[in-house]
Amino acid sequence: MSDVATDRTFHISDSAARRVAFLVEHEGKPGLMLRLTVSGGGCSGFQYGFAFDDAVNDDDFVFEHNGTKVVTDDCSLDLLNGSTLDYVEDLMGAAFQIKNPQATASCGCGNSFAV
Repeated sequence: MSDVATDRTFHISDSAARRVAFLVEHEGKPGLMLRLTVSGGGCSGFQYGFAFDDAVNDDDFVFEHNGTKVVTDDCSLDLLNGSTLDYVEDLMGAAFQIKNPQATASCGCGNSFAV
């Protein structure tokens, strides 16, 4: 497992930390972390993936904010560097959003991006 002592960064907003904590509590498994991945696909070239995980692999980086942990692998972190995970609620609905400064384009749904 890698630690956060790296020149790459990832941020978790207060709103996202609260929502992840709520969902983890709802799952009834206190050790769960939100795993964020980036894979090829989607309408803009890359797409974000979200899942719960209780394991940390050798190539993972763990980021924590207000007790909430987000884990991502080394390759995904290359594409997420400098990003912020946010949770937004508005009239259109509620969803996790990635604010990615590396993205040169994104789709309307916000789940895929291009670099």
